[in-house]
Amino acid sequence: MSASVTPAAEFHQHALTLAAAQSAAMARDNSSPAWMTTLREQGAADFARTSWPGRKTEQWKYTSLQSFQDFLAADWGSATVAATTVDADAATSGSAVSSSLLTLSATRLIFVDGVFDAEASDAMPSGTTLFSLADAAAEKIIADNLGRVAGSVDAQRRNLFAMLNNAWTRDGLLVHVPRSVTLEKPIYIAHVSSAPSTQRTEATVANQRVLVVMEEGSNAQIIEHYIGSEPGQPAFVNALTEIQLGNNAQLHHTRLNMEDEALSHVGGVHLNLQRDSRFSGFTIAEGSRLKRIDYQMNHCGQGAELKLDGVYLARHKQLVDYHTTIEHRVPHCTSQEVFRGIIGDKAKAVFNGRIHIHKDAQKTLAELNNRNLLTSNSAEIDTKPELEIYADDVRCAHGATISQLDETALYYLQSRGISPAQARVMLSFGFINELLQGLPHEDIKTALGTHLSALFAADRALVSDVALADVDAVEKGRA
Repeated sequence: MSASVTPAAEFHQHALTLAAAQSAAMARDNSSPAWMTTLREQGAADFARTSWPGRKTEQWKYTSLQSFQDFLAADWGSATVAATTVDADAATSGSAVSSSLLTLSATRLIFVDGVFDAEASDAMPSGTTLFSLADAAAEKIIADNLGRVAGSVDAQRRNLFAMLNNAWTRDGLLVHVPRSVTLEKPIYIAHVSSAPSTQRTEATVANQRVLVVMEEGSNAQIIEHYIGSEPGQPAFVNALTEIQLGNNAQLHHTRLNMEDEALSHVGGVHLNLQRDSRFSGFTIAEGSRLKRIDYQMNHCGQGAELKLDGVYLARHKQLVDYHTTIEHRVPHCTSQEVFRGIIGDKAKAVFNGRIHIHKDAQKTLAELNNRNLLTSNSAEIDTKPELEIYADDVRCAHGATISQLDETALYYLQSRGISPAQARVMLSFGFINELLQGLPHEDIKTALGTHLSALFAADRALVSDVALADVDAVEKGRA
């Protein structure tokens, strides 16, 4: 590598090379409809002319992208290369993945490296289809909506990895819920990152795309679960979900990022809410070498309601970065956002929550709260709640706190015969358990509770002994 060419610049070019090779293969197979070709070409052009973010880029100020030096020679995961279910079956049959999949009363759809594994999946419900198998009616829905939500972000705030996802889109999943239809069962989408094949040992990349279009009066629950098939395997996952909620539609969306810490994940959820629609979301992320998740939520119709709860857990030398933006563009809408994080060892977490009240968005009610628990003197959290208000008849509040375990509470539990170690587990787990209890799906609530209880008991990084001096609120605001 030339001294004048940085790893970031090399990955930037390598990503475009992967997209070009993919486009050439799709052209030879005549497998790319016109709308997908347009999306891919526009994504590649946007990505090519967008500068790689550095520490002076506000949206990436606290998050290093040095891990991308691992992907300078990365290739598509084995399932993507094969474009069959052979490698996918091998990945999902492994004990590590099988034990990580949730046992739910839901329609299970498995993707390996972005490729659908039909053998490991249930039959798709009516209205749900792969992009590559869409009929004329479904193709029209995809063409009318794909890229429109993510593309509506202000130019200066657009995430270049959303552009790259467009450039890398070869296939994806459409979940279309027709007018006044309620899905009988939740849809459980498991995204698996496979280990490299025996012939290839380099790091892998995977692109995952989901489009949810819900018409007026419809109702659904969707769970997205991100896991890896092999611990310690370096891989990069670029995942993008777009959601269009029609008038009076209701969706509960759960996003579980539970990948191995060697994996790098950049993901986004982009949402449009029309009149009187309801969105309830829950997201949880365990740390990894790089984990960056963006939520972009737009109130487009009056009377819409939004609720988003989030939990992040970082330990060792992991990094978790959440950026959320809520755009209140119209009057009479409500938003409630609560995020809680536990950071231990030498890990780092970033939370940036922004609420933008436009001048016509009168009678808005918006609240944002971020609380963090540090279990190590070496752990770091960079939190920045933002309110940008241009309307005068609104009720808005935001705040952030950073603290450590309460010495009085510890003393009280120990005075009741509870060991110091168990007391710390109880207090740390209790810090996030309130948000877990708000989940509507009992199976997910039970599975997450069991998994996290075992994690807290086994890894003292999330409950370790530190000086119990109080670190009060670092940033509070009310408007």
